[in-house]
Amino acid sequence: MTVSILHRVTGSGMATLGSLLLVWFLAALASGEAAYATFRDVFTSSDGSLNILGWVIAVGLTLSLFQHMMSGIRHLVLDTGAAFELKLNQRLARLTFLGSTVLTLAFWLYVGTK
Repeated sequence: MTVSILHRVTGSGMATLGSLLLVWFLAALASGEAAYATFRDVFTSSDGSLNILGWVIAVGLTLSLFQHMMSGIRHLVLDTGAAFELKLNQRLARLTFLGSTVLTLAFWLYVGTK
């Protein structure tokens, strides 16, 4: 049940926050250099790296993406009529959390090396 609820929350959260950030980004680009600098300065420090808010949003959106994806894969398996046994279903539900965490860490480690 938790995985199903979290699937809906991550989908809605990514759509809402992602849309708001995209609109703000595009409006800042269209408004000129000063507006874009304001947008950029909210999420980055003076040296150009992400600040705390930038990290929280970036990692949060990444974790949401991977959690939503792993939960979607689990639902796809369930839609085939497989994995309805209680223990296997619970194991797959737990694996969605583990998989999304591992994928998020791997993504940010990869990004950090570039």
